[in-house]
Amino acid sequence: MQAAWVFGALVVPQLLGFAHGAQGTEREWEGGWGGALEEEQAREALMLKHLQEALGLEAARGGENPARTFEAKGAWATEEDQGEEEEEAIPTASPSPSPSPTPEDPITYILGRLAGLDAGLHQLHVRLHALDTRVVQLTQGLRQLREAARDTRDTVEALQEAQGRAERLHGRLEGCLKGLRLGHKCFLLSRDFEVQAAAQARCAARGGSLAQPADRQQMEALTRYLRAALAPYNWPVWLGVHDRRAEGLYLFENGQRVSFFAWHRAPSPEPGSHPSSAPHPLSPNQPNGGALENCVAQASDDGSWWDHDCERRLYYVCEFPF
Repeated sequence: MQAAWVFGALVVPQLLGFAHGAQGTEREWEGGWGGALEEEQAREALMLKHLQEALGLEAARGGENPARTFEAKGAWATEEDQGEEEEEAIPTASPSPSPSPTPEDPITYILGRLAGLDAGLHQLHVRLHALDTRVVQLTQGLRQLREAARDTRDTVEALQEAQGRAERLHGRLEGCLKGLRLGHKCFLLSRDFEVQAAAQARCAARGGSLAQPADRQQMEALTRYLRAALAPYNWPVWLGVHDRRAEGLYLFENGQRVSFFAWHRAPSPEPGSHPSSAPHPLSPNQPNGGALENCVAQASDDGSWWDHDCERRLYYVCEFPF
């Protein structure tokens, strides 16, 4: 019984103090932190007073019967109720109660927020680590792709070189099998119309160059070959001779200077007729084009040389070493 009474003396004042704090919330907020502390001290003093009175009564009365104990508790409760009624009489500005702030609340809030930020930073670091790992993997894959592309490019270049060698070898064989073989070279006529530079490029791609007759024997052999291939027509055919570097300085495509010429000459007047100083309108003496005609073509009927504009599209004859 004594333990129950002591427990009641301890718990009831706390419950009453909680109710008192809930009713006086508005005053606490109006007074600020200073009013809250003063009210808390007053509540603690009241609790201590009731506890001392309860212990003193228990020690003086000893084995008091339950009826008297109940009366004492009732009297004590009545005093508390009167105190509560007095506090309720004080007007309040706001009807909504709220818990009184304590100094620990901001600190707890800040610590909680810091803990949340720390957890977020940890997740961010984990994701960054995963991203770094992925970037490393992609970098390694890109390096491997570059190496594979380099190897592929080298392989393609090797294949192109091999293809070029095969085409040049095939062109030489075709030139000597289908064309005219003369000493250590072969001539092959092409019936494709090309400008002089393009004709030289196509001959070079097949392992040769435009025809470069070096002496009269080669010139006569080439004339017979072209006449037989293009008869009964007369077609100009590109040779590998030009004076693009300097007017009047004729060179072969290999850069050597031309020492043998077969320029066309106008027909001589018949015996007994008076010679005319005017050039023949259809077959003037060659070369006559000056700086406008810098490339040489050979006529297929008589083998004479004519200078032409290098941009004309003519047949061409290639020369291949044998």
